[in-house]
Amino acid sequence: MIYTYPTGKIVMRDSPVRPRQFFEWRPEFMPGTSQGSTIDPYAGLLISENDRLADLLETADLTVPVPTCPGWSLLQLERHVGRGHRWAAQMIAAGATEILDPRAVTGGKPAEDGPEAGAQWLRDGVTELLDAVTAAGRDAPVWTFTGPRPAAWWIRRRLHEATVHRADAAIALGAPFEIAPEVAADGVAEWLDLLTARPPAAEPPLPDGVTLHLHAVDDELGAAGEWMIRTAGGRVVWENGHGKGAAAVRGTAADLLQGVLRRIPADDDRLQVFGDPAVWTTWLSRTDF
Repeated sequence: MIYTYPTGKIVMRDSPVRPRQFFEWRPEFMPGTSQGSTIDPYAGLLISENDRLADLLETADLTVPVPTCPGWSLLQLERHVGRGHRWAAQMIAAGATEILDPRAVTGGKPAEDGPEAGAQWLRDGVTELLDAVTAAGRDAPVWTFTGPRPAAWWIRRRLHEATVHRADAAIALGAPFEIAPEVAADGVAEWLDLLTARPPAAEPPLPDGVTLHLHAVDDELGAAGEWMIRTAGGRVVWENGHGKGAAAVRGTAADLLQGVLRRIPADDDRLQVFGDPAVWTTWLSRTDF
């Protein structure tokens, strides 16, 4: 089924439930008149979350290893995110119908002038992305992981890429990972949306007839903080709502986001698992990026 946000944003979902109106809320850190805020509801958040990552890296030792991204240092994490912004921007600018080789991205590495220059390079990547969406038009079709989508699709995708890698950086540095519950919940939903677009799997994340229930305990989220997930014909389907599943996982939206993306262990104390824990661990093992 296809739904449209008030701004015209297209959302694909194998669920009969209408998506929550994302702009019913506005966290304090979301700029009201920032660059790109008229392009897409997620543009201001992308700027803000990416800035928070840049701020964290600006004063960090970039040789520090990132345990949640084995083999990476903070410098490699910074390059990955900044190149990814430019990668999406350059596909949008070219009206790409096929994937661009990330190695061919123009400006894909920061200048070797220290962490301050690298942090600014990271910020500039978002500027390039929003400029590309503006120039192409938010509804211009472009290649994505899930087939052709409107150019503005990449804004939400890059928002949550920056968010999860900020969690990686915080874990590496022993710093707290703080995120608005609504943003974290949207990150969970966006990840589930990506999974619904995958082709049928021979070994789906959940057996037929088995439901996984994720429940964020943040009071302000309401139904938007609960997800009922199952598979049909080997594909993931989901909807917001409360119900009984073979397993249920409870935690804050921030912790659930880190859990579904394997940034914290499946049995982390911040997550409460009810029912069959194998449902949860099997789900995680079969939903890698």
